[in-house]
Amino acid sequence: MTPTGTIEGVESKLFTTSNFRLESGAVLPELTLAYETYGRLAPDGRGAVLATHGYTGSHHFAGRYRPGAAPRGLRDEDLGSWDKLVGPGKAIDTNRLFVVASNMLGSSYGSTNPASIDPRTGKPYGPDFPRITVADIVTAQKALLDALGVQHLLAVVGPSYGGFQAFQWAVQYPEHMDGIVAAVTSPRAPGGPDRTRALIADLATDPNWNGGWYYDRGGIATVMTRLRVATLKNYGIEAQLGAALPDPAAREAAIVKAAEPWAQAFDGNSMVVLRRALEDFDTTPQFGKIRARVLYVLARTDKLFPPSMAPGVMQALSAAGVDARYVEIDTELGHLASGLDGEKWAPALKTFIEDLLRG
Repeated sequence: MTPTGTIEGVESKLFTTSNFRLESGAVLPELTLAYETYGRLAPDGRGAVLATHGYTGSHHFAGRYRPGAAPRGLRDEDLGSWDKLVGPGKAIDTNRLFVVASNMLGSSYGSTNPASIDPRTGKPYGPDFPRITVADIVTAQKALLDALGVQHLLAVVGPSYGGFQAFQWAVQYPEHMDGIVAAVTSPRAPGGPDRTRALIADLATDPNWNGGWYYDRGGIATVMTRLRVATLKNYGIEAQLGAALPDPAAREAAIVKAAEPWAQAFDGNSMVVLRRALEDFDTTPQFGKIRARVLYVLARTDKLFPPSMAPGVMQALSAAGVDARYVEIDTELGHLASGLDGEKWAPALKTFIEDLLRG
């Protein structure tokens, strides 16, 4: 590693535990979480940062994989989504901090999810995968951190769905971290069951859908590609590609090409499970539990979580006595800005992390 730069030789690792009880009372006979780590954990188990990822993203936050080590759906040369923010000498400095980037329970990048084999049947869980909550996702991450010897977190950081997890950490384990960084997100999830039903209806337009039992029918890559293209556009990918690809046809082809590997790797039922977990997600009634300092970050052009949300969130945090500050990224890159335009808010993140380190 250079004093300031990109981490090389990253590996995606697996943590496994047995008989994991969900909030619903259902038990997963085996729970696996994929994760990456950067830096070294201090002997006292403190000074660690947990990085949590977005809805359909992966836990690859920083650096590049060692040759041949990229998980399915990613490439060895892919930089982590927050590589501008996490690494040696960066805002989250891996020369000083131990960073754990955890995949979500229910996600398709190596963790237990609906495409995983149910050991009780020898077949994929499919649509029979038990209902999970954001609290379950956080509880699984806590088990991972315990296994790694992490005693206390300096911060939980993450964008979008990762920001939901950061807020959940703050109310579920209020004494376990000094701060959270919640980017392009909200303390409550938009929508409800209607969104889940609409997603299922969309997935069902694929001729292979079969009520969610498509694993022996060749999958549902056609509809998944279409959904991914729509998602990337909603996130702001056209602004990202606009300068390099001014021709609309060429830009559309590039977006489809970017969508296809994800469509092959990500499971449709996983999208449903993670979407359903948000149906009743709302941490605002529990703001009084928060002991961590909060850095709330929104992007000027984000359509999903526009800056107009900020006053209400900040007022609610203040009313609960939470030490919170707000940063707005001046960007054209919409929902993708926290990573792709990371340099634009890196100074604010660095200051926040330094303040946490000073206590």
